[in-house]
Amino acid sequence: APMGDVMTYECLKVERHGPVGWLINNRPDQLNAMNARMRDEFAEAWKELDADPDVRVIVHTGEGRAFQTGVDVAEIATDGVGMERYRQSLEDFDLHFTAWHQEVWKPVITAVNGICAGGGFHWIADADIVICASDAQFFDPHVSVGQVVSIEAVGLMRKMPAEAVMRMAFLGRHERMPAARAHELGMVSEIVDPPERLRERAQELAETVARNSPAAMAATKRALWGALEFGLTDACRAGAAELVSLWGHPDQTEGPQAFADKREPRWAPPA
Repeated sequence: APMGDVMTYECLKVERHGPVGWLINNRPDQLNAMNARMRDEFAEAWKELDADPDVRVIVHTGEGRAFQTGVDVAEIATDGVGMERYRQSLEDFDLHFTAWHQEVWKPVITAVNGICAGGGFHWIADADIVICASDAQFFDPHVSVGQVVSIEAVGLMRKMPAEAVMRMAFLGRHERMPAARAHELGMVSEIVDPPERLRERAQELAETVARNSPAAMAATKRALWGALEFGLTDACRAGAAELVSLWGHPDQTEGPQAFADKREPRWAPPA
């Protein structure tokens, strides 16, 4: 988005550090629970970073001692509308708060600082790479407060053992999964210790990813996420189409040339 149109956010922070766009949950006093305002801001913030040609990779994290703790239960309990406010969007499956919902084809890294609970799993299920601080804790309290575990867990079951997801779903708020177990299960690919280094490491990882061809990564992301939708043959067919879609793109020539010249490639800007 041109600088004049950049939204001002109340519940999120949007930052840019080199080729890395940062999306930071910013309701630390509410453990970054998602109120109606934050929900609306997510829809805008993902699109703003996705549209910025200088941003090659997006990192998503939280301020304070929690990454995200789901919907703001205090707002739900006191606004006189309760869960009804979300009925239409869910019945229509018209959601806009993750990169996947917003069809962001840039790589997304979720960096979990501290507590991730309930709806917080949306951003784990829908990220490309997930890392966490060594003091991160994961649990899903939905059934403990009379709510249903569904969309986030369905996404997670495509990416890690189903039984581990079900265990979290049925134990609710009565068991917390530590970082080491999340790593063992493949929910996260890296634990950062000490926790204070989380953002530094996320930036480092993002800058490394950003060295690769934006066009090739976008096609890769479409192929790999598409594979979660299809059976094997259909997924491979769709993947083959993404592969061929890049033929004739300048990055296809530049990549091998840079390798032969022993220099960093100069990629075409993201489409």
